[in-house]
Amino acid sequence: MPNLLLFLATSVAITFAPGPDNLQVLARGISQGRAAGFVAALGFAAGITFHTTLAALGVAAVLRSSPVAFQVIKFAGAAYLIWIGIKALRSKGLSSAHARPPQPLLSIFRQSVLGNMLNPKVTLFFIVFLPQFVDPRGAQSVTVQMLELGALFMLQTVAVFSLFGVCAGMIGNALKRRPRVGVWLDRIAGATFIAIGLRVALRD
Repeated sequence: MPNLLLFLATSVAITFAPGPDNLQVLARGISQGRAAGFVAALGFAAGITFHTTLAALGVAAVLRSSPVAFQVIKFAGAAYLIWIGIKALRSKGLSSAHARPPQPLLSIFRQSVLGNMLNPKVTLFFIVFLPQFVDPRGAQSVTVQMLELGALFMLQTVAVFSLFGVCAGMIGNALKRRPRVGVWLDRIAGATFIAIGLRVALRD
């Protein structure tokens, strides 16, 4: 495929740009540590396979042509993010003697995958972005090329988001040395999720 390095450079720039996914990875890492941030990064990256497959098979065109379907999925994703935020706001944080049980990493992974899948704008982005780097006269079919590009995008997302999660985890660990900070970490994470959910719901 032509311009593969250009695709990779553009993908990294897009992934570094502030957005709902990397903000959630940061929130996870700060509130629960490096492992949680890393697992959240893996979850969001895994969700990319869903959007890539939809884009490659042309299903995203249906979402684009059906405003009702787009709105339903968008509001479902926004509601899910707000629900996660409310749960974080209601948590009791850390006491001076006992830390609350951390959320299971498998649960964080599932929530991250689902949060990514429920964002129809990612699907529409892929159906617009990926074809720009496909060679219709290449030896491989357009579908195969789009799947390969999606896999490359996913791999660089793992690298970039993991960096976010690990760095956020370091910040979170430093803050948690103060016993009363835990509850504020949860408040920050919860407010972040709710703000992202509202942004997804209200933005055109």
